[in-house]
Order: sequence, then structure tokens, then C-alpha cells
Amino acid sequence: MATSAMTSPPQSFAAIMSGLGTPAMILLMLAMIVLPLPPTALDVLFTFNIALSIMVLMASIYSTRPLDFGVFPTVLLISTLMRLGLNVASTRVVLLDGHTGPGAAGKVIEAFGEFVVGGSFAVGLVLFTILVVINFVVVTKGAGRVSEVTARFTLDAMPGKQMAIDADLNSGLISQEDAIERRERIGQESEFYGAMDGASKFVRGDAVAGILILFINIIGGFAIGTLQHNLDAGTAAQNYVLLTIGDGLVAQIPSMLLSTATAIIVTRMSSEQDMSAEVTRQLTANPRVLFVAAGVIGLMGIVPGMPNLVFLSFALLLGVAGFLKQQSLAADVIVEELEPLDVEKPKSSELSWEDVSTVDLIGLEVGYRLIPLVDTNQGGDLLSRIKGVRKKLSQELGFLIDSVHIRDNLDLGPTQYRISVHGVSMGEGEVMPDRELAINPGQVFGDVDGIATKDPTFGLEALWIDPTQRDTAQTAGYTVVDGSTVIATHLSQLLRNNAQKLIGQDGVQQLLERLKQTSPKLVENLIPGAMSLADITRVVHNLLEEGVPIRDMRTIAETLASHRSPETDPDSLTASVRVALGPSIFQSVNGMSQELPVMVLDAQLEQMIGQSLQQNRGIVEPNLLDNLVRSIGDSAARMESEGAGPVLLVSGVIRTFLSRLLRGRMSNFYILAYEEIPADKSIRVVTTVGNAA
Repeated sequence: MATSAMTSPPQSFAAIMSGLGTPAMILLMLAMIVLPLPPTALDVLFTFNIALSIMVLMASIYSTRPLDFGVFPTVLLISTLMRLGLNVASTRVVLLDGHTGPGAAGKVIEAFGEFVVGGSFAVGLVLFTILVVINFVVVTKGAGRVSEVTARFTLDAMPGKQMAIDADLNSGLISQEDAIERRERIGQESEFYGAMDGASKFVRGDAVAGILILFINIIGGFAIGTLQHNLDAGTAAQNYVLLTIGDGLVAQIPSMLLSTATAIIVTRMSSEQDMSAEVTRQLTANPRVLFVAAGVIGLMGIVPGMPNLVFLSFALLLGVAGFLKQQSLAADVIVEELEPLDVEKPKSSELSWEDVSTVDLIGLEVGYRLIPLVDTNQGGDLLSRIKGVRKKLSQELGFLIDSVHIRDNLDLGPTQYRISVHGVSMGEGEVMPDRELAINPGQVFGDVDGIATKDPTFGLEALWIDPTQRDTAQTAGYTVVDGSTVIATHLSQLLRNNAQKLIGQDGVQQLLERLKQTSPKLVENLIPGAMSLADITRVVHNLLEEGVPIRDMRTIAETLASHRSPETDPDSLTASVRVALGPSIFQSVNGMSQELPVMVLDAQLEQMIGQSLQQNRGIVEPNLLDNLVRSIGDSAARMESEGAGPVLLVSGVIRTFLSRLLRGRMSNFYILAYEEIPADKSIRVVTTVGNAA
């Protein structure tokens, strides 16, 4: 068993043979350069070279996008080197055996030297020159320039494409797998066009080498024929020049095919169709093109002296093609109009899990007039704003905020939006995309024309103003923001207020995995020995619900590990964690100030509430609660009027109860326990609650 496990699995004969093609061609090229080849072998290799060039050209034409033929630069290099090796081998045969006649280098070269150019070396030279000019000056030079420019622009466009992928991923338009695939495709494109930029240089060098080989063969062959084999000048020129021209044409034709394939690859764009179908579709898409071409050709056909029959025939064909295309377009329009009437469509007989829609963790629905704010092609920046919100909240709260899934909703008003968490609506608002929101912070100077409204985030008085009034509104004291900022700010506030709903057991597990990298023993002692993942998640939810970040996961884990016992509930554990996080909580409430202004409960009132909670299992007399809430509200208003943030300081026994009681009734209100105040900090009692209780 051990021996079989160590040995690699045997490969099939077909698999082995399929991988020998490229190495065999490389070795064959070296053999052609070193070893003399018989004429029959040259015939086979020249025929294979022509067939390979045709295959490469057809593959370039029928590929739907350049990356479908991503191995093209390597194929181009191998075929070019093979052709140069054939030139070396044929040159050897021509110079050695050219005195024997035109058939010395094989039937293929003889056919191109005799049949193609009619046995005239002068015609052959002219034809070869024309082919070289077309290949070297037109096709190769143009393809090389296009490859260079495309490679540069592809490299310059990579950052923008990466940002577009990130934006689509953050907005939920694509999955993580799609994002990875797109990034790989972008990398492949840059590598492909970079390789094409270099491969085009091989084609250019091949054209130059063909010219040099031609002159070497002509001059060397003429000299060898006249000086070594004692041939007269006419016979030597006829034999060697025809062989050289045949050899050059056999090499130049595949070279031109590969140059054309290179130009097609680098000049085409990605589409769902191959180039042949795409060219036909685009040329004949508009029947007016065909009609105009038919008219021009028809006018030329009636000019005396012109080949009237040919021109008029083509004009007729183009006219018929244009008429058929026009009829086809009309039929498509009719079908498109009638298609909505076809209500009954085939339905699948079986249901699957794909038919069950999942609930988005964070969702943003927009009306159709707000779609331009999301579409980056129309200048919308909402996606980048949302990404910034996610990044900021993730840094503040201490865990990764999931992507926001954005979709349009026709049930909403054209300018309305809705924010949901776990499929439950958390807030709605309205944004005018062609206006900006001027928010009244509390005191403004002067009047500004606009449509009265309220800030959807904080409920402040506001105006929808024309963008040209921005400077006027800011001068008057308004805070002016655009529509994307309004939505992003509203989203940020709602996510911050519902942070505990944004992380589950999977998220907590990821936090523990990150902590495990630096403190592996701590995590091992905590889970599963001391606590379950569910209990830790409950504590994390309690902290986030009260606005306490979980950035310091090490302190949280150490506290839970040291205070855990079978009878300890999550609320008690949360209180212990809050004491451990006391310095950071104090700093978040009071900044860098050493003294914290607070309100406290009357000692008797605090004792009464504590006893009631213990005796009645968390139930307090309703009248007492009403008076307590009213008194705390009055004291908080008094502290705010004096410029101090409302902070209630109570004992740890009743802190959790009061926090849940007042959490939904008062905003920007903090309830701290005495134990949470750091030893190096001080408090200043501003007011005592209890007289009205």
C-alpha cells in the first residue's frame, strides 16, 4: 500500500502522445538545422508548415475573444522558428544540389518555382517582392504597432478594472467566485497582450530573415553553379534563382498567414460570436448600407466602357440582400411586439432550491430614478460611498461588515430608497437625484430657496436645493450634501444602531480564528472548554447592542475564560467584560478628559429598584418605572443644556436593566456602572435623580 501511494498514477498512451507535439516540433527544428534532409522530407515539412499556418489563421478568425486563443504567442514563436529551420534546411539542399535542376529541393519548391510563377525567375522576384512588402510593411508593422499600444493601454486600464470588480463585489452584483474569475481574466489579458507585443517582433524578424535568405541563396547559388559546377550563367540563374524563389514563396505564404492571424487577434474585440459571424452581422446590420452600396455600384455599371454586366450583377445582389435584411428586421419587430401576449410559457415540473430566495443580510432598494447613483457608467458614486461606510464601520466596530446588496424596486417611489437588515426594513428615505440636501444644523442665517424636507438620518430640518445654490446655502450656515451622501450616511447610522444583527456565530468564529493566530492557547482554553460559541456570540451581541466595539477581542476572550462558570449567564459575563473594557468605554464617552460629568440615582431609589429586581425576578412596579424614566429624561435635558453629554452612573446590579429600559427611549445616552470607571479617572455628579420618583 505504501509503495502504490508513493508512485504516480500511470498515464494513458493518448495522454502521453498528446503532450509530445510541442517538444517534437522543437527537436525537429533543431534536427532540420543540423542534419541534411532529403527532398521528400522537405515536401512533408513544407506542407505541414502551410497547414499549420492555415489552422492558426482559422483559429484566430473563429475565436470569440483573444483569450480563447491564449496560447497564440507561443504557437507563433514555434511556427516562426520551424519555418526558419526549414529555410536553413532548404538552403542547404538548394546550394548542394541546385545544379541538378529545379527538382533538387523537392516537389513543393519546384511547384512554387515552376507553376506559381510560370517558370520565370523575373516574375518570381517581382511576386516575392510584393509579398514581402505586403507582409513586412503593411501587415507585420501594423500588427506590431497595435500590439504595442494594446499592451500599454491594457496595463494602464488594470487598476480601473480592479476597482470596478471591487465595486460590483461590494454591491452584491457578483459573487466572490465571479470576482476571482474576473481578476484572473484581467491578469491573463495583460499577460497575453504583453506576450503579443513581444511575439510580433518575431514575425517582423522572420520577414527580414526571409529577405536575407533570398539574397544569400541567389548570390551563393549563382556563384556555386558557375564556379564549382561549371554551369553557364543562364543555366545557373534559371536553376538557382527558380529554386530560391520557390523556397522563398513557400516560406513567405505561411509567414503572411501568421502575420494576418496576429493582426486579427490584436485588433478584434471580445464578443459572443466569432469574427466571421460578427463581421457579417455588423456589415449587414443596417439595410441602408447595402442599398447605398448597390446604388453606387449600379451607377458605375451604367458608365460606358465599364464592365457593365459585372457591376450591375453585384448591384442587383446587394439590392436583394438589403431588401431581405429589411424584411427580416420588420419581422423581428412584429415578433417583439407580439411576444408579451404569449403569457403561457413552459414551466419546470419540479422545484429546486434555486426557486427559494434567500434573505440579504444588508439590503438597499432604490427607485428607478436613483439607479444612476449606483451606475458607475453614469457617474454614480454611491458604490464607492457604501464601500467607504463598510470600511469605516468595520474599523470602528471590530468586525467585517458584509456586502450591501443593491437592487431596484418598482414598488418604491421613483426617488425613494429602503434599507433593510435580514429582510426587515430599518429605514426609508427620499432623495432627489438632480438636487442637493441643505441640512439646518440648528442655526442658519438668511433664507434659501428649496423644497422643505427632513434629513432622513437624524430628522433635522432641511431643504432640497439646486446645485447652483450650494455656495449660498453654505454661507447661510447650512450643511450641503449630495444624494449619494444622504443614502450613505443613513445607511451608516442604521448599521451602527443595529450592529448586533450584522454578526452571527460564523463572524464570531472568524474573530476567534484571527485571535488564534496570535494567542492560540487562549482560544483553545476558551472554546470548547470554557464556553460554547453560542454563549460567546450572545456576549458579543450584548456589547454591540450597547454601542461597545469588539476590537479588543483579546481582552474579551480573557475575561470570558476567567469568569466562566456553569451558573454564569451571558448578561453577567457581559457585565464582567464591560468592566474589563472600562478604559476604552470611558474614552469613547468622555474623550481624553480626566473628569466625567454624570447623573446618579438617589441611594434609596437605587436600592428600591435593586430589591424589586431580585424579589420579583426582574419585574419593577410600572408607576415607579414611569416616574423614573421621566426624571431621567428631565435630568438628561438639563445636562445637555449645560453642555454636558447625558451619562447615568449606577450600580452594576441594575445597570443592565436600566440600559434595556432606556435604550429605545433616549438617543446619545450612556449608562455606566461604578465598576466600569477606571481607577485613574474621576467623576463629577451634576444632578441626582430621585426627587420625582
